[in-house]
Amino acid sequence: MNQFWGVDADPTAQGRIKGARPVAVLDIGSNSVRLVVYERHARSLTALYNEKAACALGRGLAASGRLTYESIDRALTAIQRFALVTRLMHVGQVHVLATSAVREAANSDAFVEAVEATMGAPVRVLSGEEEAHFASLGVIAGIPDFTGVVGDLGGGSLELSTIAAGRDTAGETHELGVIRLQDDSGGSPLKAQALTRQRLEQSSVAKGDDNRVFCAIGGTWRSLAKVHQVLRNYPLHMVQHYAAKVPDILELCDDIVEAVSAGRSMPGAEHVSSSRRDLVPYGAAVLGEVLRTGRFETVLFSALGVREGYLYGLLDPEERAVDPLLQAAEEMSVLRSRSPAHAIDLIDFTAEFLTAIGVRETPEEQRLRKVACYLADIGWRGHPDYRGEQSVDLIAYGSLTGVDHPGRAFLAEVLAVRYMGLKHKSVSQSLLTLAGPAANARARLIGAAFRVAYPMSAAMPGVLPRTSFSLDGGRLVLHLPQDLAFLDGEHLRGRLDQLAGVAMIKSTEVGVR
Repeated sequence: MNQFWGVDADPTAQGRIKGARPVAVLDIGSNSVRLVVYERHARSLTALYNEKAACALGRGLAASGRLTYESIDRALTAIQRFALVTRLMHVGQVHVLATSAVREAANSDAFVEAVEATMGAPVRVLSGEEEAHFASLGVIAGIPDFTGVVGDLGGGSLELSTIAAGRDTAGETHELGVIRLQDDSGGSPLKAQALTRQRLEQSSVAKGDDNRVFCAIGGTWRSLAKVHQVLRNYPLHMVQHYAAKVPDILELCDDIVEAVSAGRSMPGAEHVSSSRRDLVPYGAAVLGEVLRTGRFETVLFSALGVREGYLYGLLDPEERAVDPLLQAAEEMSVLRSRSPAHAIDLIDFTAEFLTAIGVRETPEEQRLRKVACYLADIGWRGHPDYRGEQSVDLIAYGSLTGVDHPGRAFLAEVLAVRYMGLKHKSVSQSLLTLAGPAANARARLIGAAFRVAYPMSAAMPGVLPRTSFSLDGGRLVLHLPQDLAFLDGEHLRGRLDQLAGVAMIKSTEVGVR
């Protein structure tokens, strides 16, 4: 049997970025130890492998000052497996980061030596200020225009920092990790709430007068965000760039603290993993008090944190300036479309169409249109009846960063129209409403333009640049060169009429020049 691939020389699949060398980060936290292997070290990171082990290195640390032998054994067993993963995946470089539990424990030296011997890489034990710094960079990596306060909640500590103009300007660490609070409060979320309030008295970052947006990082807060989404019937169960109003989040935090303190199950408990469930009430106690202290208006949740921020910090300034959403979209075009060069034609084709009908774009609208063009052909391998849904799912539920939830919904609507037409009945209809009426109307316009482009070009480059649009006496005219006059047919005219209808233009014409 012939094979298109061989396992002896190179395990890399053809669906991977050519020449990319994986990079890994091993994050040794107070609650869990996690290995993430990324496809390559770039502005937009794609995880090849992501696994955590709940080791609870921070359990009992506040009282004893030492890591327990049980937690050390669990951690080292997991790390042995993670070391094997990095070898199997031919990882080029492994970065090992350790946070609160390791930096505070009196007996961590031997543990660090064992980790270094197992991983074959040095362990960088981050100070609280460094942890805050890299958490901030993680937010910037995924939400480049973020301005506000970042909070990274771990098992042993809470790091707070301020971000303005793409830089973190202040950083603090507080003894407010969820495992530490659970221990210090004797298992009482109400007492943990009071301890949080007391310990935040020392925070200058949380009390800043200009704070309006708070960005929450950390596994416990991610669990809290997922509970909030489920209980509010939010159509997109994705934490990255999830935005909520502070009063709504405060209500959930208080409900969780009160329920658990009264001996009842917390709201949404069934939607939280068993390893995280007991810690969520303490995360709720911390988040509630941080939001009250800072008088914030909006909460954003970030799935990117110290790991991604550390890698972002290693990039040169030119690479940092790259738009992560555009880079990821270009990569998907290379990996999934029939011709990546066609996306460039489509960008110019849609821009020329919008100019012809007098539609202006903001920089963000132009950016999202370009992204949509890169993604326009990612579903071609699917069954014709399901290409639209599959493409919508890839965008709406994919690991793209640099885009908020309304932006995801916009891109999903463009692809839904492109594949399923203007009367599509997507199963993700509730998701598509997140973009709002104006953005949805623009998405439908661009999707309809795609439906004109593809019958002419067959997803291949070279045809679209030879066509043009004009608006002549209230009529939309598509101009074709003489040697492509045969493209003028019933199918193309039907698509052109649909496009004109979306643009609220009464009539169309195909002109040959």
